Amino acid sequence: MGDSSNSSASYIRMVQHLIEKCLIFHMSKEECMEALSKHANIKPVITSTVWNELEKENKEFFEEYAKAKSKDDRMSEEETSEMIQKMISDSSKGAGND
Repeated sequence: MGDSSNSSASYIRMVQHLIEKCLIFHMSKEECMEALSKHANIKPVITSTVWNELEKENKEFFEEYAKAKSKDDRMSEEETSEMIQKMISDSSKGAGND
């Protein structure tokens, strides 16, 4: 039983890490959900749930992020795809170190 809760916690940490990467690339919640679904096979409901918890824990950060995001230009789909692919490969290389 301990193994399943450890693997769940590990999975959530991985999703959180990928969301943090999305934030670095100035992605919206919707863009992040779409990217992780498409490139990391993570269900949008999982990404949304973890994102919401991060927002609750880091209100000020997300308020500032939303303000900055509204001023930013979006990346092209090709740029986003390249960034996500790199982020997924970097993440999978470091996954065993947890």
